[in-house]
Amino acid sequence: MTKGYFFEEVDGVLTFTIDRPERRNAINDDVMDGFREVIDYVHTHDTVRFLVITGTGDRAFCSGGDLSEFHTLTTAEQASSMLSKMAELLYEWATLPVPTIALINGTAVGGGCEIATACDFRLVAAEAKCGFIQGTLAITTGWGGGTYLFERGLRHDRALKMLVDAKTYPAQQLYDIGWAMRVFEGEPRNALEEFIEDMRKVEPGVHKAYKEMEIRKWKNAGLYTRIQQEVATCSLLWEQEPHLAAVDRFLSKNKK
Repeated sequence: MTKGYFFEEVDGVLTFTIDRPERRNAINDDVMDGFREVIDYVHTHDTVRFLVITGTGDRAFCSGGDLSEFHTLTTAEQASSMLSKMAELLYEWATLPVPTIALINGTAVGGGCEIATACDFRLVAAEAKCGFIQGTLAITTGWGGGTYLFERGLRHDRALKMLVDAKTYPAQQLYDIGWAMRVFEGEPRNALEEFIEDMRKVEPGVHKAYKEMEIRKWKNAGLYTRIQQEVATCSLLWEQEPHLAAVDRFLSKNKK
């Protein structure tokens, strides 16, 4: 039985792979533990120059939180515990001293879109679709994804529209609005190597210095506090009847 994830470092590139293809690479507690493990690895291994996250297979990058496991969370307090745990991990991920890259091999929805947005760069397979579909479940983003989205340089109306649409966007549209850095065809690993080719030529200390500039900006802008407020809002919506009913419908549909 797999842990639901694995990671390996090759030539300075640390790749974290969500390995739950049968659940469309959805996040559960085990995968959250994997985030903790890989974050600690970066802090203790100076050889890491780039951190990449991807998913097993070509269907899904990540489908967000695994509702088949999280459906037992019915109160705001219970939801807040799960949401806060993942939000803390994503904040640590986003503020790592190395460039972080979402290698989006397939669909990224809900929390999967939040994870990708917390990364510095997003490389999206041409056939992939991504979207903040949380609204279809009567909740908002809850891992910090909405807050990160407004920090990523998209025109404000495009960022807001992406959130309130609560639907998936095709890869080309994601590039056109500025969420995707590159759209690629073919082997994801080849697209990644091409993307970091020039970055490899630069001293790692330079990358770290630029990341520190970004982190200073976020600290001055109260990013962490705003993420906590996002978690609190989502937690309150989580316990409301519209969300609980939407989860029941989703789970019933998937059983058929």
